[in-house]
Amino acid sequence: MLSNNQRKFLKKKAHALKPIFQVGKTGVHPQFIEEIDRVLEKRELIKVQFLQNTFEDPTEASSEMSRHTNAELVQVIGHTAVLYRPSKEHKRIDLPKK
Repeated sequence: MLSNNQRKFLKKKAHALKPIFQVGKTGVHPQFIEEIDRVLEKRELIKVQFLQNTFEDPTEASSEMSRHTNAELVQVIGHTAVLYRPSKEHKRIDLPKK
C-alpha cells in the first residue's frame, strides 16, 4: 500500500511518461495482462491509455489490471491509468519513506 507522499512522488514521475499500452475494442484480456506484467518488471511505472472506442470502464479495468499484476494503481485520470510495481531485478525508482 502506498502512502500519500509515495503516491504524489509517483504521479510526478509519471507525468512525463507516454502511455505504453492502449486498450481498445478488445478490452483487457489475459495476454494483455501478461504483457503488462512483463513490462512492469522492466519499468516499474507505466501509463495505460484507454481509447475512445473501448467498452471498458477505465477505473474498473485499471483495478482489474492492478489486481492481476500485483501492482499499485497510482491514479486514473480520464482515459489514462498509472500503474506501479517495484521490480525484483530492475530496480529504478526509490520511493520516499512512508
